[in-house]
Amino acid sequence: MSTQTGRASAPTKGLPQIIRDQLRFDILKGTLPAGAQLRQDALAERFNASRIPVREALRQLETEGLVTYQRNRGAVVSGMDVTQICELLDIRVALECHAARLGVPNMVQQDFQQMQEILDAYSQSESLVEWAEYNRRFHLALCAPANNRKLRRLIEEFCLNTDRYTHEQMSLATGKEGPQADHYRILEACKARDAEAVAKLLEEHILETKRNLLASERMKEED
Repeated sequence: MSTQTGRASAPTKGLPQIIRDQLRFDILKGTLPAGAQLRQDALAERFNASRIPVREALRQLETEGLVTYQRNRGAVVSGMDVTQICELLDIRVALECHAARLGVPNMVQQDFQQMQEILDAYSQSESLVEWAEYNRRFHLALCAPANNRKLRRLIEEFCLNTDRYTHEQMSLATGKEGPQADHYRILEACKARDAEAVAKLLEEHILETKRNLLASERMKEED
């Protein structure tokens, strides 16, 4: 499944981007768990490439917070505790709500159609991995009309980081109906061009994830 969305056909990707996207998908899916070592020679063999594009792909994943470098181990898949996740969720609130206030006035029918198609695919899917991907696509489509690439990039990084740790856990606990109901309400507010309502709905949507995550962690400790 592609991890890229856009309004027009995506440009042809270079080898570092292809390797990055596949490794990103493997990390988000859990095939490469936190702490897994990412040896450049093994990856070069896997992708039938030299170490140069592998090194560039790992560098890009490092900027996204998905990969870190450790002494004597090299590149490894990043780990994150609940406190760090909650801090990122707070940052997501600030970034996404700001993007919504900027972007909603710029939205056109094509934006609404794209978000609707993403949510329809989300509703039809039975895969937790796909739910996380469609959730990511929806949030990125929502911020795109802000027409601020740096802001979108920041949101993409924080969405990726938090979704990797929270989406499967939250989906198992709550199903997809609750989050999807939130998404449809957000879409309707977008169609009404009510930027402030979209921002408020987004804030509550993200903070509900934070509350569920903290509750789940508390119950684990009690057990």
